[in-house]
Amino acid sequence: MTSPYDTYTSPLATRNASPEMLRLWSARHKFNTWRRIWLAVAEAQHELGLPVTKEQVEELRAVVERPGGITDAEIQAAEKYERELRHDVMAHVHALGDSCPKARGIIHLGMTSQDVVCNADLLVIYAALDLIIVKAARAVCSLADRASTIPNTPTLGFTHYQAAQPTTVSRRLAGWAADLVTSVRSMTVATDRRRYRGLRGATGTQAAMLALMDNNAELVDELETAFLLHIAPRSGFWEVESKDGKTRKVPIPAPTFEVVGQTYPRVFDTTVLASLATVASVLHKVATDIRLLCNRKEIDEPFEDKQIGSSAMPYKRNPMRCERICGLTRFVMNLVGNAYDTAATQWLERTLDDSSNRRLSLPEAFLALDGALDLMHNVASGLIVHEAMVRKNLMAELPFMATENILMACVRLGGDRQHYHELIRQHAQAAGLRVKQEGLDNDLLDRLKADRNFHSRARGGALASDLDWDGVMDPMKYIGRSVEQTERFIKEVVEPLREQYGDAIAKLGTSGPKV
Repeated sequence: MTSPYDTYTSPLATRNASPEMLRLWSARHKFNTWRRIWLAVAEAQHELGLPVTKEQVEELRAVVERPGGITDAEIQAAEKYERELRHDVMAHVHALGDSCPKARGIIHLGMTSQDVVCNADLLVIYAALDLIIVKAARAVCSLADRASTIPNTPTLGFTHYQAAQPTTVSRRLAGWAADLVTSVRSMTVATDRRRYRGLRGATGTQAAMLALMDNNAELVDELETAFLLHIAPRSGFWEVESKDGKTRKVPIPAPTFEVVGQTYPRVFDTTVLASLATVASVLHKVATDIRLLCNRKEIDEPFEDKQIGSSAMPYKRNPMRCERICGLTRFVMNLVGNAYDTAATQWLERTLDDSSNRRLSLPEAFLALDGALDLMHNVASGLIVHEAMVRKNLMAELPFMATENILMACVRLGGDRQHYHELIRQHAQAAGLRVKQEGLDNDLLDRLKADRNFHSRARGGALASDLDWDGVMDPMKYIGRSVEQTERFIKEVVEPLREQYGDAIAKLGTSGPKV
């Protein structure tokens, strides 16, 4: 027997993606979904009086709906058929027919391959999107929960990765969560109005079904509606009048794409992969921020007791989870181009070069993002904030932050703004060079206190004793509405999100990264 170690295995499966996502993109789930579609079509055809008997439908149902669905032996039989037929869908038609000999002759009746494959792909895509949305919501909640534990910890803010106005650690986490919420909202565009290909035939014209229905277009529509009710009913009902004059309520089926060729419009895949890439870009930004702050010794991702940071440097505590997030999400972002290229090169009603590409780009984008979201949840839940270091780094820069307040205080005391702006600028530049070139502490406030200009009434000047020098070094004076904004975001955005997805999040469990 060949060892699994003798062949390539995707690290998305072995190291990153969750069992839930792997199941959705598994061969068994795909083939079970194909079989559900064949059963749904047979049921609809029987209901409308086509030559499909109840006995055939029930035989088909017994095989399709048995526990576990398709067996290994049936998959292996289909693989054998495919080696002969060179057609995966027909191989499974034959394998299913072997298991349902009475129904063999009606399986795939009036259908083309994409009536099966496209509808099945969409069912998988929507289920995978639902899982991604729940995991993104969990990451949002994890960031918000960590933010709530440190609501009043001021920290140095950055623009251009240069010291800027202070914020709070909790507001920074809230900012990460807010970006993730925005990306989730963009993703729901693809899931809010779920559409399917329906039963449209070889070029989308429904010619085969029309012939099967003796050119009765109304029956063709009824067949498609009945089929969709079996595989994709949506919430809501409509009233219909039966032959005896009574009205009854029936579920509303999911809608279909308005016009299709042989496949559902491949431009739809661009919206799916672009939405995944949007989430990926946020995760990449958050993980990068954490990596930068790890270098400043302000934050650490979780680090286990026996974890090794480096084979050569025992002291190392590398942010490897965030590094992996960046690697996985960069992969997701770069897969979007596949979808655009595929949509752009679908000649006329369809060309088959989409198939081999989509078998890679669609599942791997979901698997990679799934792994990145699990990692982000793990990091956010166990994020270590070194508050002493956060304060040390902030206080080293705070004299520069304080200059604007000092300037305004001088003006309130009657000083000339431009005069004091220039004085402060000169001292600030000198203090900055002292820190950078000599490695000494920031002495800006001492320089300002010693400046004779701050002891003179010239130019309407202010006495140094009139200025609250100690007060200007209180970092909480510079965080603006950080605390309030964070609290409001958690209350107005995160808590409704938690309520909406709480049950689904709870079902995910608490398992961490595979490796």
